Amino acid sequence: MTANIITLARLFLTFLIITLFGKNIFIDTAAIVTIALIFILDAVDGYVARRTHTTSLFGAVFDIAADRIIENVFWIYFAVNDIIHFWMPIAVLTRGFTTDAIRSFAISNDNAPFEMMTRRWTRALTSSRISRFISGASKMCAFCAMAVLRMLQSYELFPQHLETIQTGTHILATTAVVICLLRGVPVLMDGITHIQPTLKHHISS
Repeated sequence: MTANIITLARLFLTFLIITLFGKNIFIDTAAIVTIALIFILDAVDGYVARRTHTTSLFGAVFDIAADRIIENVFWIYFAVNDIIHFWMPIAVLTRGFTTDAIRSFAISNDNAPFEMMTRRWTRALTSSRISRFISGASKMCAFCAMAVLRMLQSYELFPQHLETIQTGTHILATTAVVICLLRGVPVLMDGITHIQPTLKHHISS
């Protein structure tokens, strides 16, 4: 199984979840487990690509695009269902559009998205394994918590604990958003070095 097939599977599972969620409690329970699996597979596809020596510029871009689609779908889905505040997907979407636009300059110069990081601390914050793990884990925990909260609300389960669970879910969601925004800062900073030459060229011409 190639890394790109794993990425496609993650996308398929994401849309399957939002299509079936809310049908019954058993499907919802399976969906919560599947959300965790989707984010675990995010680490697996990179490992498979390195292990099979199939890393490529396309694979890196495709993986980032899939990550964006998956997290944006979940942010919007749970906001529409009143599980989280609507400012959260707005913040994440804005950050994603901005950093991806900047990364397009790096790709136009035949650099992989994470290769545009020129400072040691920016590489550590965006492309290190620890940083990616923290980012992925925060989103996985947040989305699983959101799914659990929606399931409990839908089937009126554990009403005496619902307020506590809701508070915990909002804390996890806010943490995930903050981490997402922080990891976008280095892209903006190092991206300037890629954008400036292009801007100067357009201005001079």
